[in-house]
Amino acid sequence: MTRQILGLDPGLAIVGFGAISLEQRSAKLSDTTIKMVDFGVIRTPSDMEITQRLCTLFDDLHTLLDQLQPDVVAIERLFFYRMANTILVAQARGVIMLVLGQRRLPYLEFAPPQIKQALTSYGKAEKIEVQEAVMRELDLEEIPQPDDAADALALALTAAFKLTDD
Repeated sequence: MTRQILGLDPGLAIVGFGAISLEQRSAKLSDTTIKMVDFGVIRTPSDMEITQRLCTLFDDLHTLLDQLQPDVVAIERLFFYRMANTILVAQARGVIMLVLGQRRLPYLEFAPPQIKQALTSYGKAEKIEVQEAVMRELDLEEIPQPDDAADALALALTAAFKLTDD
């Protein structure tokens, strides 16, 4: 069975996305192949009104989902940094959740420590360690750029590991 997994790293200015393919030939983890399908970002211009930025995000997410046709989506759970930034991320995340609901797409949520634990076996790993794990797991020659895309691939990989454990 092959499943397409899309990771989304929410933000207002930049939403990272990373798509992978998970092929399971049996229940054993050793019979599983994970391949990178695509990665990148959706950007919204900072000089645009917030309502228009959210509309752009809404439209671009629908286009992305049409292109990638994921079976499941992995999204980062809100993690509080600075209040102003958290509110903007929460608004963008709300649009993402709306689009997923409209599409009736199943999703998994992961907090940053869960992603770090899944990829490095250490819940307080540094960002570079997670990025190197993404590169290694997907057999890439370099770390995906920008960071938001690498973070989205880390989310997709975390979902793949969870799905193969279930």
